[in-house]
Order: sequence, then C-alpha cells, then structure tokens
Amino acid sequence: MPTLKISNTVTIDENEVEISAIRASGSGGQKVNKVSAAIHLRFDIEASSLPEYYKEKLLEHKDKRITKEGIIVIKSQQHRSQEQNRDEAMERLVELVKSVNVVQKRRVPTRPTKGSVGRRLDSKKKQSIQKKLRGKVERE
Repeated sequence: MPTLKISNTVTIDENEVEISAIRASGSGGQKVNKVSAAIHLRFDIEASSLPEYYKEKLLEHKDKRITKEGIIVIKSQQHRSQEQNRDEAMERLVELVKSVNVVQKRRVPTRPTKGSVGRRLDSKKKQSIQKKLRGKVERE
C-alpha cells in the first residue's frame, strides 16, 4: 500500500487521494484532443487519516486550492505524460500539507538608521529646490 510521507510520523495513504485524468486545456499539438494527460487530484481533509492538528491548520489555511467543503483540488498539466503530471500533483499535495506545519517567524520591528533618515531628508530638500526652480520667473 503506497503512502505519501509528510514527516517522520505523518503519512497519507494514496487510497485517500482521488485522481482522475482529464484533457489538458490550452494550445497543444496533434495529441491534445485525444489524450487525457492532465491530472485532477482531490483530497478530502475531513475524511483523511491526518492528525487533527494538520486537519485544523489545513482548513483554516487561506489557499485557493482548498474548497469551502474542505477538499484540496490540484490540477497538474505541466508535462506531456500522465505519470509525470500525477507525480507532480502528489508532490504539490505533500508540499501543501507540509506548509501548515511551518511556523512563521515573528517580525521584529526596526527603526531606520540616522544616516538613512538624513539621506532621505536631503533628497527631499534637493527635489523641493528643483521643483521651485521650474516655477515662473518673476521680473523686476
């Protein structure tokens, strides 16, 4: 039974992933209307064997590939062979599930240096003088 490895302890059984072959959209060559090389992958988060932590994080994750019903939909049509598209879709699913476990670093607010503030103010003064010189010339 093949599985997709997320981490050392978390895996997804490939039976939980629904894969269907579809025709690729866009322009193509001679085979484009005959061969279903693109892959449409569907993965139901709620019905999966993922730990609750992953399910919660995935459902609150803002990603256009996750529907309101909690189903991940990935379409792969980059390659000409169905097998390569299938592998790429599976990789993208694994990357999406892995991404919810990454903790964002907290941004430390910084202040601009005295030098950068001074340079900015100097350039503003220079620009102001330049614009004043473009105005009408008064004759005496």
